[in-house]
Amino acid sequence: MFKDGIEGLMKQAQEMQKNMLNAQEEMLKMEVTGESGGGMVKIVMNGKHEARRVTIDDSMIGDDKEMLEDLIVAAVNDAAHKVEKMTKERMASLTGGIELPPGFKFPGM
Repeated sequence: MFKDGIEGLMKQAQEMQKNMLNAQEEMLKMEVTGESGGGMVKIVMNGKHEARRVTIDDSMIGDDKEMLEDLIVAAVNDAAHKVEKMTKERMASLTGGIELPPGFKFPGM
């Protein structure tokens, strides 16, 4: 009886690991858009926190370089927060709400 329990537990652990690896692949491929300035600056970021595209409204190109730089930073930060949120939500759905240690990152992320 004890052997069956351990084997069942091992099977569950293997299944959870498989599901987490699949979710990790999905998350690495996902893209989110961070915005600032009411959508005047947009940054598309993937699940690896890599910026993929930058879109700047034509009206932002001008003399106020400092403001544009600030808006780009804000859009990058917005995208990064969205990636973190989506990753946390996805992992919580797989782990049944079990909190992973702060700063825990899966390999490749």
